[in-house]
Amino acid sequence: LRSVSVADMAQVTLYSYFRSSCSWRVRTALELKGVQYEYKAVNLINGAGDQTTDEYKAINPMAVVPSLVVDGEVLTQSLSIVEFINETFPGVSFLPENPLLRARARAIAAAIACDIQPVQNLRVLKHQADRNAWANRVITEGFVGIERLLVQSAGLYSVGDEVSIADICLVPQVYNARRFNVDLTPFPTIVRVEAALNELPAFQASHPSRQPDCPPDLK
Repeated sequence: LRSVSVADMAQVTLYSYFRSSCSWRVRTALELKGVQYEYKAVNLINGAGDQTTDEYKAINPMAVVPSLVVDGEVLTQSLSIVEFINETFPGVSFLPENPLLRARARAIAAAIACDIQPVQNLRVLKHQADRNAWANRVITEGFVGIERLLVQSAGLYSVGDEVSIADICLVPQVYNARRFNVDLTPFPTIVRVEAALNELPAFQASHPSRQPDCPPDLK
């Protein structure tokens, strides 16, 4: 693979589904950096899902979203993409300069993106008799730990007073919690931080209701 620099980036394309947490993380990262990009919708619930077509699997062999195409180079997996965006585009950084705070931000992001969300996503839910009950339980259990982590690290946002990769992961997961009727009363720090983040234009622009493939009844 050739080296990709900011100067090379004539075109950025995001393959996304409006309600995908993983896609949402990447949208937020792009918005925080002010990157202009083309949005290509991948309908995950259209029959077997557009992600299972040979055409899409030629882009992403794992048959998942998101996929980010930058000047012809395909990037996959949301946390990897978010870090690529952070390292490649100028502007605000998603990772604190302090090594300890940087590790904490990555830990919160990983706890959400690796421990909670995959267990309640569509691949798992479709095998559950009671999808809402399953998702509610796994999110609630996960948020017990996330709340404790945020009590230790939060300022205005998840880690101090600057937006980080932890926040990029937190907001979609709180949306999922509400979608599956999780009682957020025991998680006041999570709720406070999410409310502060939702005041920021980048988080507003990346919200599912603002995406071109969002159904009218959900806008």
